[in-house]
Amino acid sequence: MTTAEATPVRSTWSPLRHTVFRWLWIASVASNVGTWFQNVGASWMMTTLTPSPALVALVQAATSLPMFLLSLPAGAVADVLDKRRLLLITQIWMTVAAFGLWAFTAAGATTPWILLGFTFLLGLGAALNGPAWQASIPEMVPREDLPAAVTLGSIGFNIARAAGPALAGLVVAASGPAVTFLVNAVSFLGVLVVLFFWRRPTEEAMLPAERIWGAMTTGLRYVRHAPEVTAPIIRGTTFVLCGASLWALLPLIAKRELHAGAEGYGLLLGALGVGAVAGALVLPRLKRNNSMDGVVTAATLVFAGSTVTLAYVRIFWLLMIAMLLAGGAWLSLLSSLNVAVQTVVPSWVRGRALSVYMLIFYAGLAGGSVLWGAVAEHLGLSKSLLASAAGMIAGLAGTFRIHLQSGEGLNLAPSRQWPAPIVSHDLEPERGPVLVEVRYQIDPARAADFAAAMRGVRRIRLRDGAMQWGLFVDSADPALYTEVFLVKSWIEHLRQHERATHADRDVEAQAQAFHVGEERPVVTHLIAVRGR
Repeated sequence: MTTAEATPVRSTWSPLRHTVFRWLWIASVASNVGTWFQNVGASWMMTTLTPSPALVALVQAATSLPMFLLSLPAGAVADVLDKRRLLLITQIWMTVAAFGLWAFTAAGATTPWILLGFTFLLGLGAALNGPAWQASIPEMVPREDLPAAVTLGSIGFNIARAAGPALAGLVVAASGPAVTFLVNAVSFLGVLVVLFFWRRPTEEAMLPAERIWGAMTTGLRYVRHAPEVTAPIIRGTTFVLCGASLWALLPLIAKRELHAGAEGYGLLLGALGVGAVAGALVLPRLKRNNSMDGVVTAATLVFAGSTVTLAYVRIFWLLMIAMLLAGGAWLSLLSSLNVAVQTVVPSWVRGRALSVYMLIFYAGLAGGSVLWGAVAEHLGLSKSLLASAAGMIAGLAGTFRIHLQSGEGLNLAPSRQWPAPIVSHDLEPERGPVLVEVRYQIDPARAADFAAAMRGVRRIRLRDGAMQWGLFVDSADPALYTEVFLVKSWIEHLRQHERATHADRDVEAQAQAFHVGEERPVVTHLIAVRGR
């Protein structure tokens, strides 16, 4: 056994050594069991309220659509406000919504649209909760445990998926869906208790907090200029747009084709969960022996094959095996994409980067649910599932050249090494725009290499706050180069200084190594003159 293999830091279970993460993980498993009770109860109840495949598929859409509507503002709020307080608010919101759905159902007053309405309210709470929850994980565990913590979160979710649907199916068959909604409401209480006693670490901010709208704009700009973040977004969206068909149409397959009842539907969902847990346990070994791209490719093919099996096989135990494989593939793919996002972004923008990922991913999930529900209305269940499997393979082929990156080895801690700008008088924080000039002396024989190195600097400037960027050479002196970038305001430029990471400074150092002047490159800050 090598030293790396013997070190417990990188084991799947090592994050449980950290007290807050351990208790929150346990509470979240219980809460996720309740969520699966809710999902099974709502999906099955809809099949009893209406025979329409479109309305049944809308249950999944009502769960996913809030992620599309609120992910971006939720990410901005998670980065700007106190994450613990935000998590408490969202958990209380979902508790109240779950109790409301239980009350309506227990009174016999739930209609298809009331069911969709409360499902949507629960989805709103989950949408606001998601980015803050994900962005809080690095505050509970050290960076070396972050990939394992993300995977462990998926394990916990899928332990709940394995147990929750099967138990929920039995409960629905014995007592009706109202009890599943009550279990969901009670399941939030454990998370609330842990969050109440958590004292999260705080960083003393040198600058005032960003405004929500500005924070959203900054997050979008960051992702736009960060190919390491856009890659998992594109790969995930092309997959889930077609992969949503399995989740949206599984209750109809169970009810119409298998005549399996709520218990059978619960067992099929449970098989997905068991497969996901098994996938999470073997995922670290798969990642050691294969690239992240390889894992995602294999997972997509396995999930597509399971979808084809669901389309045409009507032997229950064979479908259980197919769902086991689909669960492992789903977990392997989503966990890989989530880690790919979390490990390549610094803490100041992590919530927003995750929110953009979730925004587009869940838009694909909601849109795919509606799409394949509508296709099933016209072509039938089997043909729609077959078409979606073909779409997954086509999406895989279309994105094959888009590679996923790992943040392992990147130092994303704030560098605090960018010299503070020198000013001769006090400037109002919102004064601007600000034009920054950086002058370099470059050997003309190495100009092409310098320009290539500056492409990395350009990406950092635009990603961290610049509205425009350019590199110019003096027409009278081919050795004099000037980097120019425009920032919205003085406070935004100061935030650029705060946002710079050690990894960013390494990129800038590579470009500045071409400077042959005796002094450092000269930096000038020009402030726009206000008109009268």
